[in-house]
Amino acid sequence: MTDIEHPESFHGLPVHTLPGPGRAPATPLPEAGSVAWRLESAWQGDLAFGPLWQHFIDTVDTTRVRALVIGGWWQQEYEPFAPVADLLVRDAERFPSLRALFLADVVSEECELSWLEMCDITPVIEAFGQLEELAVRGSGDAGSDGSSLDLQPVRHKALKSLRFESGGLPSGIVRAVGASDLPALERLELWLGVTEYGGDTTVEDLVPLLSGATFPALRHLGLQNSEIQDEIAAAVASAPVVAQLESLSLAMGTLGDEGAEALLSGQPLTHLTSLDLHHHYMSDPLVERLENLLGPDRVNTDIDEAEDWDPEEDGHRYVAVDE
Repeated sequence: MTDIEHPESFHGLPVHTLPGPGRAPATPLPEAGSVAWRLESAWQGDLAFGPLWQHFIDTVDTTRVRALVIGGWWQQEYEPFAPVADLLVRDAERFPSLRALFLADVVSEECELSWLEMCDITPVIEAFGQLEELAVRGSGDAGSDGSSLDLQPVRHKALKSLRFESGGLPSGIVRAVGASDLPALERLELWLGVTEYGGDTTVEDLVPLLSGATFPALRHLGLQNSEIQDEIAAAVASAPVVAQLESLSLAMGTLGDEGAEALLSGQPLTHLTSLDLHHHYMSDPLVERLENLLGPDRVNTDIDEAEDWDPEEDGHRYVAVDE
């Protein structure tokens, strides 16, 4: 499994973790709009997220905050994300400058993706009408109380970048994205995952995203980390959306020679500035053909964890991120 790390920057800003109340910062706090503020209560003793949030809005000029990263929000036991989402929605008017939001910046050492008890994030998107970038990390598996990641089709005029990182993204999320009205969307990245962790998306669910008509401003598409990566590659090979893209990612999944052959025999890809296929199961001749087509500088086929795979000993292919 590929290790996921906390980002050092988000939305072009360095990430700064806010110390909890009563914990003196080592240096003076940065100017409110100069960093992406990271809030986490999980590793600050008995501090609950609610008091940390109140400390944040009392301490930082939230009218100037441009980017916000939500880390671990629980205390002793994993808890649903819904109360955090409620706080974001309740205080949305305090953040007129907010342009980027990262929900659940949590790594595997803290909590596995499939254990995160997410919620319906639709109200959060609707509450921040000027949001330009949204990243959501977490599986769709239901939590102990039945909580799970959900999304309803939305209209949002400002959103330019949308990313779902998951070891198993439910098809309902994919369909909701495809049914949303996002006229400014330039970057879309979906980690589809595996069925074992709720990733039940089919190629049919992707049809609106591949049509080219749903998101006219789209320039980067990532359909990755999938156990049906060959099927997705075959669909992408003839998808109208490809003509409008500048970059494409089918990385992190189980892409093999079948998918590579589909890409090579499909529509032209030479206009792409980047084709990311890292963590793959293609043979060397297919990799060479793709690199000859676009040039090695434009094709990322780093093997990563898949390089230890031996088809004679282990016929099962693994995605980069599952549990």
